[in-house]
Amino acid sequence: MKKIYFLSDIHLGSRASNDTHERERKLCRFLDSIRHDAKAIYFLGDVFDFWFEYHNVVPKGYTRFLGKLSELADQGIELHFYVGNHDMWAFDYLHHECGMTIHPEPEELLLPCVDGSSQVAFIGHGDGLGDKDRKFLFIRSIFHSPICQWLFCNLFPADWGMEFGLRWAKASRLKHRRKAIAENGDMLNVSDDGTVSNQLGDVFTHNHIPEATFMGEDKEPQVIYAKHHLKLHPHTAYFIFGHRHIELDMMLSRQSRLLIIGEWMQRFTYVVWDGETMLMDNYED
Repeated sequence: MKKIYFLSDIHLGSRASNDTHERERKLCRFLDSIRHDAKAIYFLGDVFDFWFEYHNVVPKGYTRFLGKLSELADQGIELHFYVGNHDMWAFDYLHHECGMTIHPEPEELLLPCVDGSSQVAFIGHGDGLGDKDRKFLFIRSIFHSPICQWLFCNLFPADWGMEFGLRWAKASRLKHRRKAIAENGDMLNVSDDGTVSNQLGDVFTHNHIPEATFMGEDKEPQVIYAKHHLKLHPHTAYFIFGHRHIELDMMLSRQSRLLIIGEWMQRFTYVVWDGETMLMDNYED
């Protein structure tokens, strides 16, 4: 039986790191490594650090990745894209040119089992789920507004719009990185170009810097959301989300399991379903 793969938070094109092209190459190598046993691949959002499709213009770059998607689609592998908070403005280009099915909201997915039955998974990027941060929810509502999207598309030239989006994404990444360092109590500095150094001036790679930390079962928004959803939909066997940049594999009940599937900035995490077992792993080549 062929497998179903899930991955999230690749943030291609991020200006907060200097290895985006190497990560794109590594992602393509991963996709090549699974192409012979994959039935479907689900990208759970924030594949791009910023993505906005104008009427006749799409962001430049990502040619290796987009070409690889087209190859996989031509091979007959199902490709699914659940929009994230960094790439929610994916409209029809990825569908028409690369063969991906675009999903604007989280939803249920039936996972086929080797015995002919199926199990229910609830999947999506996960931004906003269980989150009580009013500022974040307000900004999210603006970004999802069709009127605001139309204004952004028609009032800003493409170059201006892309420059704004990439700078905003970079500022957001550095803010989260500094917050994670502060919460860990590390005496480290993060410069505006993303360079991390200690008090002696020693420079570290971004791989030493945590993107986020687990906030605890009673504070983690996606855990809170999944528990509430499970009360209303007790048949849900799996919850699979991205967004938080943490690796979490938690049993919510004897029959239900939550997986937050990390990121592709440092850990290169993916999840695979083989018809019997759901496995979280890290890609190393």
